Amino acid sequence: MATTSQVPLELYLRSSYEPDAEYVDGRIEERPMGEFDHASWQLAILHWFLQHARDDKPDAVFVFVPVGQPASFVRQFLERGLDKAGIRIIGPGDMMDDDALNNMGDQVIGTVTAHMYSAYHPSPMNKDYVAAIRKANNNMRPNHMSVGGYDGMHLIYEALKKTSGATNGDALVAAMKGMAWESPRGPISIDPETRDIVQNVYMRRVEKVDGELYNVEFETFNAVKDPGKIKK
Repeated sequence: MATTSQVPLELYLRSSYEPDAEYVDGRIEERPMGEFDHASWQLAILHWFLQHARDDKPDAVFVFVPVGQPASFVRQFLERGLDKAGIRIIGPGDMMDDDALNNMGDQVIGTVTAHMYSAYHPSPMNKDYVAAIRKANNNMRPNHMSVGGYDGMHLIYEALKKTSGATNGDALVAAMKGMAWESPRGPISIDPETRDIVQNVYMRRVEKVDGELYNVEFETFNAVKDPGKIKK
């Protein structure tokens, strides 16, 4: 049963919690992890994975790690010489996240990922978006989370225009169904049946352009729907 006790919002927003703690029903609760904390378990699993990959010598490894961890993974991948063994990294686009890519080094050039956004997407709208974000954020490039927030705000704003400002949940959802617009990521829409996003998925390869590393798109899968929600 949920508890009514609450951690003050100011404390919650200004606090940083270890991986062995969770915010549950308004309280900070520890997770019993035994002898090792959560971060130690993650590190041990990563070491095991990289060692087995080095021993097995596959053509490539498909990798997904939590947000904020790709640069650390790539560093350890290189330190163990997996790149020199001819093993390539492939995976979802956040493995080569735009705002961290330049910190990974030239060794990741040629890495192929699939994603719905690249800061190097060639549309005029995205070029303007990237320039504005860099100007406002000490030259930091936008990434997929940035453009997700941008599109979310656009969707809410346009839905409120349709409802004449009414914030009733059912009315807003109805207004959002079927909406379509041009985003910095490319054309997107809201599927009226699933209420999920429909968007392009781009195959990208890391290349060096004007002294910076970018995910350069080389193939597009248009108007992709979540396959798990498509009616059979």
